[in-house]
Amino acid sequence: MLLSEWSPGSAFSELRREMDRLFDGYLGTNGGRARPAGFPALNVWEDGDNLYAEAEIPGVPMEDLEIYVVGNELTVKGQRKPADQEGIVCHRQERGMGSFSRSLTLPSDVDSEKVQAKLCNGVLTLTMPKAEAARPKRIEIKTT
Repeated sequence: MLLSEWSPGSAFSELRREMDRLFDGYLGTNGGRARPAGFPALNVWEDGDNLYAEAEIPGVPMEDLEIYVVGNELTVKGQRKPADQEGIVCHRQERGMGSFSRSLTLPSDVDSEKVQAKLCNGVLTLTMPKAEAARPKRIEIKTT
């Protein structure tokens, strides 16, 4: 029988490696970018007048989606319903089913009356006009 000396330092190092592996799988990075914190994955960007968001939601019909914008808070809710599975044997199910809700704080307030939503090929695209107070304004310079 081969005996090895137990070392608390190596035990903690092993525990740390396992914890890092666990959290990297859940909260890790993907090419230097943070992995999404939930479903659906969202991209948000802006130009001078609008904020934009894209969400990948394949298999979710438009009638099963709800979108709310209040001030600078965006919420996307929906439900992906399972296919009729009566009389089948499922060997693997990796796609999530059921209700989801994702909320995030936007970088500026939005005029919620003018938000436009489009669903095409499983990608939800939102165009959210910035509130007037959040839009860049050109300041006239006066000479003295």
